[in-house]
Amino acid sequence: MTTHRYLLSLLTLASASPLAAQQRYELNTGWLAQPIAKVSAAGPQLSQPTYALAGWQPAVVPGTVLTTQLANKQVPDPFFGMNNERIPDIYKTGRDYYTYWFAKDFQEAPAVGGGQVWLHLRGVNYSCEVYLNGQKLNKQTHHGMFLRQAYNITPYLAKNGRNRLAVVVYPPDPVGNPNGGQGGDGVIARNVSTQYTAGWDWIRPIRDRNTGIWDKVTIEKTGAVNLKNPHVITHVPGVRRPTGPQAPATLAATAELENPTASAVSGVLQYTIAGQVVKQAVSVPAHATKQVSLPTFTLQNPKLWWPSGYGAQHLYPLKMQFVVGGKTVSDEETLQVGVREIRPQWNDYTRSMQVLLNGQKIFIKGGNWIISDAMLRFSKARYDTEIRFHRDMNLNLIRIWGGALVERPEFYEACDKYGLLVMQDFWMSGDCNGRWVDPMKLEDQWTRRRYPNDHRLFVNSVADQVKLVRNHASLAIWCGGNEITPPQDILTAMQDTLLPRLDGTRWFIPYSNADSMSYNQLGGNGDGPYGIQPISQFWGHRTFPFNSEVGSVGVGDVESLERFLLPANLVPPRYLGANSKPTEQVDSVWTYHTYIGYEQYLLPYGAPKDIRDFGLKAQLVNYDQYRALMEGFSAHMWDWYTGSIIWKTQNPWTALRGQMYDYYLDPNACLYGLRTGSEPLHVMYNPVDSMVTLVNNRFDVKRDLMLVVDAYDMAGKKTPITQVVVEINPSSAKKYLPINANVKQLASQKGMFLSLQLQDLNKQVLSNNLYWLPDAKGEYSGLKTLAKTAVGIAARQATTGQIEVTLTNPAGAPVAFFNRLALVNPQTQKRVLPVFYSDNYVSVLPGERKTVRLDYTPTPGEPAPVVSVEGWNVAKQLVPIAGK
Repeated sequence: MTTHRYLLSLLTLASASPLAAQQRYELNTGWLAQPIAKVSAAGPQLSQPTYALAGWQPAVVPGTVLTTQLANKQVPDPFFGMNNERIPDIYKTGRDYYTYWFAKDFQEAPAVGGGQVWLHLRGVNYSCEVYLNGQKLNKQTHHGMFLRQAYNITPYLAKNGRNRLAVVVYPPDPVGNPNGGQGGDGVIARNVSTQYTAGWDWIRPIRDRNTGIWDKVTIEKTGAVNLKNPHVITHVPGVRRPTGPQAPATLAATAELENPTASAVSGVLQYTIAGQVVKQAVSVPAHATKQVSLPTFTLQNPKLWWPSGYGAQHLYPLKMQFVVGGKTVSDEETLQVGVREIRPQWNDYTRSMQVLLNGQKIFIKGGNWIISDAMLRFSKARYDTEIRFHRDMNLNLIRIWGGALVERPEFYEACDKYGLLVMQDFWMSGDCNGRWVDPMKLEDQWTRRRYPNDHRLFVNSVADQVKLVRNHASLAIWCGGNEITPPQDILTAMQDTLLPRLDGTRWFIPYSNADSMSYNQLGGNGDGPYGIQPISQFWGHRTFPFNSEVGSVGVGDVESLERFLLPANLVPPRYLGANSKPTEQVDSVWTYHTYIGYEQYLLPYGAPKDIRDFGLKAQLVNYDQYRALMEGFSAHMWDWYTGSIIWKTQNPWTALRGQMYDYYLDPNACLYGLRTGSEPLHVMYNPVDSMVTLVNNRFDVKRDLMLVVDAYDMAGKKTPITQVVVEINPSSAKKYLPINANVKQLASQKGMFLSLQLQDLNKQVLSNNLYWLPDAKGEYSGLKTLAKTAVGIAARQATTGQIEVTLTNPAGAPVAFFNRLALVNPQTQKRVLPVFYSDNYVSVLPGERKTVRLDYTPTPGEPAPVVSVEGWNVAKQLVPIAGK
C-alpha cells in the first residue's frame, strides 16, 4: 500500500461514524418464570406487554430452571451434603415438571431509517418457542443446546417502546435414567446436549438436566447490514523465538454480511489492526447473507502470542466494520487477535503427536476441564480465576472434556490472556456412545453408536460453535469426542468439510485417545490410570506417549470440607486391615460426593486422629502425587512422551476427587505440588534411580547453573551432598548425578529432607525443590516427632490487592515444614476467596527466609483481612498486615 493510499484509509476510518443508536446490551435482569403447568395462556397472549404476569417468580437468566428454583428457595443447595437427593429428578417427575416459561419486559423503541434490531439467544437447552409482543419468532421449534439463535425483531417492536419477550423452554428428550452409570442409562446422549447431567463417577445427576436459557440473551442494533461471524487467521511461517525482531506474519480475514432489507446495500468491509486498515468494497444483495474475504495483510515485526511459560501472550485489538456511504458504520465487531500458528508434528520416536507453536516444540503439560459450574452459573470473573489457577500450576493446555460443552467465549478470553492452549472435545463419550459393553445402559452398543438421534442437528451445532470460538489464539486442537469418534457420517462431515471450511488451521483428533494422537502399544483404553499411585510409578513405568487422562486424588483440607459437609459427616476415613493394603472406609456422604481413596499412602504419616489431621496429611500426599506426576512425565520428554493431560484439575461441584482447588475456588496442595513439578526450568530427584535431573522447557541453552544438593535431618542439621556447575540444552531433560548412597545412609533412621536448588552465578535461586523422604521402612517416623519451630512472620501491603508475607526460620532450628498460608476475615475466621499465592504449603530451611506474594480483590465494606500461617511443626498464627 502506498503512503498516500494508507493515509487515505486512515482518514476514511477516522471519519466513519456509527449510527447514534448502534449498541448491544444484555437482557440479564428482571426476568420472570413460571412452570408450564401453571400457565393457561398461549405464547401470543402472554407475550403481550399488557398481559399480567401475576404470581410469576423472579428468574435467573442466563441460568437454568434449577438455578431459578434455588434462587427462590424452592430447593436446597444441591451441592451441599445430601441435598441433591431432596430435589425431584426429571426422570421421575416427567419433563413437564421442568418445562418453564420465561418472560422479560424491556424498553426498545422502533428502529428508524434503515436501522435493524436483532435478538440473540446464545444458548437454550433444549428446545424452545420464542415470542415477542404476540408474534412467534421461530417458525420451527428450536432444538439443540449448542445452536445459537438470532431473530430480526425490527418489524415486531412496539410503537411505544414497551416490549415483552416470552420463551417456553422444554427439557432434553429423552432425559435418561440416572441409574448410577456414566451418563446414567446413556440415552441422554440421544440429544445434542451435556451428557454429565445424568450422573458420572465424579458427579451426581443434575435434576433438571440443565434445562433453561443457559447462556446470554442480547439485543443488537445495527444499520441496514449486520456484520457477523468475523474470522481472522494468522500465519507465522518459520521457527520463531519469543523475543527479538520478527519476520512478518500474514492475516487472512472473512466475515458474513446479512442484509434483511428489500434493497441491495453497497459499502466497505474493513478492519483496523496495529494502526493499519484493510478494506474491501462489497455490495450485499437484498434479503441475502454474503461471505466476504478481505485482502491478505502482512503485519511487520509482529508481537507474537505464546503459551504460558514460553513467552508473552500479546493480543492485538482488531475492529471490523461495515461502512456505508464512506462515513456511516452499519455494524462492527471487535476481536482480540493473537498472532501465532499451531501445527501438529508426528514424533516417530515416541509414536505420538507433538505440538508446534510458531515453529517451536511445546511439551504439553495439561489439565482436563469438565465445566466451570455443573448448573451452568458462568461468569467472566470465575473463568478468569480458574484459568489463572491453571497458569499458576505452570500448565500450558486445558482439554475440555466431551461430555460437557464447547466452552463460552469468556473462557477462551481467559485462556488467551493467561496462555493456556485448549483442546476442545465435541459432545461424545465412549460411555454413552457405545464403546464398551455396559449393563447400566438401556440400549446395546450398536444402537448407542448411532447416537444422537438427529445427526443433522449435531453437524449444524458443530458449525455454529466453531464460528463462535474459532478466533481465539488459545484454541489449538479440535477433538471428535471423548474416547470415541462420532458416527461415521458426522465424523466425515466434520473432518472433511466443516473444519477445513470454517477453520482449517488446527489439528483435528478423531477422539481423545486415538492412535493418530498417541499410539497405544500397551493395550487397554489408551488413557488413565485415575487413582493414587506409588511415586516411583510416575518415573519408572512407561505409559501412553501422549496420555489424555492420567490422574490421582485431590481432597481439600478441613476448611474446604466444612463448606459442604455437616459436622456429623466431618469424620476422617478409617483404615482397616493390613498396612500394605488397608480397607479405607468413609462416611456415606463422602461416597455420595465421589470420594476417591488414599489407600495405604496416607498411613506412613500416621493414621488420622481427626478430620483436621486427615486434611493436613492428605495435603502431603496431594503435593507429592502431582509433583511426581509431572516430574515423571517431564523427565521423559521427547523420549517416552510428547505430553500428558491430568484427569482432572477442577470440579464443577463439591466432589472429593481430582481437583487442584475446590468448587469454592480454594486451592489445595495439589496445585502447588503441580506448580513445582511443572516449573519450566526445574531440578528434581528421581526416586527410581536416585538421579538428580534437570528439565528445561525453554528454547535456549541454560549455562553456568550451580546445582546444589543438600540434606537436612529432623533436627535441622545440614549435610552438603554436592555442588556442581551444569548446563542444559533447550527443550530437554537430562540426568546429572546419582545420590542413592547418600540418601540411603542419611534417611535410614528417621527419614530426611532433600534440598535441590538451581542457582545462577549471582546465587539467585532459579529452581527450588524440597523433598521429604521416608525412613528405611517407608515410614515418615521423623516427621511424626518433628520438633516445633518458631517462625517469624511479617505481612505487609505491597499495593492494593497485593500482600507480601515473609517467613523466617531461625538458624539451628528444624525445617519449618509445609506451611499453609491463607488470607482470613478476622471477624468470621473464614478464608477470603479467591486468593492467588505465588507459592503455598512452603517449607523454610534453618536460617532461611522466604517471601510469598498474595493477590486478591478487596471487597468494599469487609474488614481488612489478616494472614493465617500454620504448618506441620509451626503453630497457627494470625498476623495483621502492615501498611505500605
